[in-house]
Amino acid sequence: MNQPFSTSRPHGTTRLVVSALAILFFTFPLRGLSAENAEEGFVSLFDGESLEGWDGNPELWSVVDGVILGKTSDVAPLKRNEFLIWDGEVSDFVLKIEFRIADRGVGNSGVQYRSKRHKDEGRWVMGGYQADIERTNKYMGILYEERGRGILALRGQEVALNRDGDKLEKEVVGSTGDPADLVEDVKAGEWQTMEIVARGNHLEHKLNGRTLVRITDNDDEKMAKKGQLALQLHVGPEMQIEFRNIRLKDESPDKDETKE
Repeated sequence: MNQPFSTSRPHGTTRLVVSALAILFFTFPLRGLSAENAEEGFVSLFDGESLEGWDGNPELWSVVDGVILGKTSDVAPLKRNEFLIWDGEVSDFVLKIEFRIADRGVGNSGVQYRSKRHKDEGRWVMGGYQADIERTNKYMGILYEERGRGILALRGQEVALNRDGDKLEKEVVGSTGDPADLVEDVKAGEWQTMEIVARGNHLEHKLNGRTLVRITDNDDEKMAKKGQLALQLHVGPEMQIEFRNIRLKDESPDKDETKE
């Protein structure tokens, strides 16, 4: 006669299972199990709990529910664009970052890289390359140079930048895809993944795995070889943006050269 099925376990087995689970829990905390954090060569720039390693206006930037929150208001509008600045320097690298921009207000933000502080304009003012983030997708992913040469490449463009005396020449040498198709599934209020690649004078912006712009900056007079990373809050009506899973892969030929 078959014995009825029992859900009980011998006490020794139970203790072994509990011990194994405890080891897994403490050895591999949940926050460390994501694929993003496990990517080889990448280091996290945000601990998920504080703004340690970053410098920004505490009235604008905070950490809420494990994400970086940037928020402006119509009550106290910004007088200039302000940034949350990472306390480090980059040269050649790959940066991956997730963002979610609220579907209201001006909705204008971006990720600065190889950028410099403009302390004469304010403590948290930056200038340099920027991968644009914009609520309506009009300028989403373009390359804009804050306090510099302006729009350098629109979404869908592969551009070569050259200088002829005092004139900057922007030559469209190829396409990365239809500008509308590249952001067809990108909606405000939802999380998106941006990737920025900078190797020498070659720059590339990707969004959710699609290449939005590709640039070769041959303008030796203005091209930035290294600088800082920063997250933007734009002047204008009230806006809100969140960032998480910020991770950097340093590909500098000599990493020590990027340190002051």
